[in-house]
Amino acid sequence: MLDHAIFWHVYPLGATGAPVRDWSEADEGHRLPRLIGWLDYLVELGCNGLLLAPVFASSTHGYDTLDHYRIDPRLGDDEDFDQLMAACRQRGIRVLLDGVFNHVGARHPMVDGGGPVMRGDDGRPVSWEGHGDLVELDHSDPRTEDLVVDVMNHWLDRGISGWRLDVAYSVPTWFWAKVVGRVREKHPEAVFLGEIIHGDYVGLIRDGHLDTVTQYELWKAIWSSIRDVNFWELAHALKRHDEFMAAGPMQTFVGNHDVDRIGSTVGDAGSALATVLLFTLPGIPSVYYGDEQAFRGVKGTGFSADDAVRPALPDDPAELSPLGQEMFRLHRDLISLRRRHSWLGGGHVEVVATENEAIHYIVTAEGHRLDVHLTLEPAVGAELVFDDGETFSLRR
Repeated sequence: MLDHAIFWHVYPLGATGAPVRDWSEADEGHRLPRLIGWLDYLVELGCNGLLLAPVFASSTHGYDTLDHYRIDPRLGDDEDFDQLMAACRQRGIRVLLDGVFNHVGARHPMVDGGGPVMRGDDGRPVSWEGHGDLVELDHSDPRTEDLVVDVMNHWLDRGISGWRLDVAYSVPTWFWAKVVGRVREKHPEAVFLGEIIHGDYVGLIRDGHLDTVTQYELWKAIWSSIRDVNFWELAHALKRHDEFMAAGPMQTFVGNHDVDRIGSTVGDAGSALATVLLFTLPGIPSVYYGDEQAFRGVKGTGFSADDAVRPALPDDPAELSPLGQEMFRLHRDLISLRRRHSWLGGGHVEVVATENEAIHYIVTAEGHRLDVHLTLEPAVGAELVFDDGETFSLRR
């Protein structure tokens, strides 16, 4: 599945306009099917995968799970989920769900019910990274392994293609290896994407038996090198990226639900250049919903810190502002280019020349070659030249 995958990454609670905090039964509703109206848009963009942030019952933002087997009542129910899955199957869209298996919400029944959660010497539940509303799971307890395997198989049986593993870096790699091995006995084609920010990217794939992990090093280098006019940082990251890719595929992105919008960080011209990088570099790319429309958003502080980067979508794509159409067309054109040159996904990247404001790198694979020239000054630009004669130019 991952060889030709390009994901549209959506945060369902935000995208469907569900309340995140201080909600009651009156706020429950059948919001999940609203995403069905966006599936043709996803296909028009050129994506073939839907990466969904949490959809399970939770107290607030979705990462404080209360029930791994129940659709969040703010989003709907099993019937709503089945409708979405059927619509995805009709369009050939594969779905990955976000599995939060490092911790649960403090109000999860297992916390007070003697379940497999970490407890201190005083017997009290251990909070994850100081978040009082999140309780760490005890991964040394066999019940945790059994729970995760059962949850994964339950939703794979319901038609999903795999899992994004939230904060996979905080879970022992041996735990992932055991879980993945057991799940693949029943679902050998299941896909596992691990979230890792800092740490041993290759080790998590190799020792955890995962398919891919999030390439945060490359994400940081892309926006930082553009913002600071310092392509030396990108050159270093590309060397690292090539080393990572030799050991296992990397999941690449320039935006997600946890970071400032690329448009707010580097502007429209910088975002265009970041998009060129995303779709010319090896890896498994994802587009965070709204980045293809030049959405803006900067993380704040406090309980509402993430709201600005997790906005509601209009009911229909036709209601989007025309101001985002140029960015949409750029994404669509670059994704189309990548489809025509699918070898890019597993290619080898090498930096040929670097200056603060310019970089030249090549991507090669299977007898193919792409030359990429990027500039930041005196103008933002990109020149792509394929060995088959196809070219692409960008000027901002």
